[in-house]
Amino acid sequence: MGLDKTIESQLSEEALQLQREYRRRFENLRRRAKLLEGTDKVLMTMYLERGSSFREIARVAGLNETTIARRIHKIIQRLLDDRYFLCMRNRERFDCLELAIAKDCFLLGLPVSEIARQRKLSYYQIRKTVDKISWITKTIQDTDRR
Repeated sequence: MGLDKTIESQLSEEALQLQREYRRRFENLRRRAKLLEGTDKVLMTMYLERGSSFREIARVAGLNETTIARRIHKIIQRLLDDRYFLCMRNRERFDCLELAIAKDCFLLGLPVSEIARQRKLSYYQIRKTVDKISWITKTIQDTDRR
């Protein structure tokens, strides 16, 4: 009977650790979602803060449930991508324009052509900047892993 209690205790501790990790990630996602703009921010607020289902959000937005699900999953992927947040934590390595491009690309998910149009720069300039940012953030991640 003692072995059963030990196993039960270990399983309970593992379950608590998983629950804490889930809660930590969820709170991190909620904080990051506040940095979004426009429709993405509204969708994530409905999904994370209000707990609305894809069906409820689709009904309000007048879109297909599958479309909403895909869009929210893409937004979550961007929020979980650490490149923009690495840029912000290491902002001394970047100028203001590079940080703005990082936000547009990695957080807001804008295509390079749209960033170029909005910032009145060439596609090549934006692509070159995004590549530079990606290289620096990869270097930072590699250094952090060591």
